[in-house]
Amino acid sequence: MLILANSLRGIAIVLSMLINLMLLLVLVRVIVSWVNADPYNPIVRFIVNATEPLLRPLRRIMPAIGSLDLSPILLVLILYFIKAALVDTLYDQAERMRLQSLYSFYVTHFSAGLLPI
Repeated sequence: MLILANSLRGIAIVLSMLINLMLLLVLVRVIVSWVNADPYNPIVRFIVNATEPLLRPLRRIMPAIGSLDLSPILLVLILYFIKAALVDTLYDQAERMRLQSLYSFYVTHFSAGLLPI
């Protein structure tokens, strides 16, 4: 049970880091779009290629208002929601499983007299 709890905690941490990385990439993409960076720059290409698969479907749902593209704002809200709903739930479940495992260990060993009081 403790191994599963630690695995869930690890998944939550990695997922949180990936979401934070995507949030950073979206922020950098917005800044790059404001300064009109060279579209052939490898760093700019990487940022566009990393964020475009998530932004493209949102643009279909929420078209631009004039020249203002609101899809990055929607993506940031969705990523924060996923982080709050999924990552925190995984982390809380892992902590509950850890506490339950430790509690059952101590109850078993105290009732058997294996641990001094």
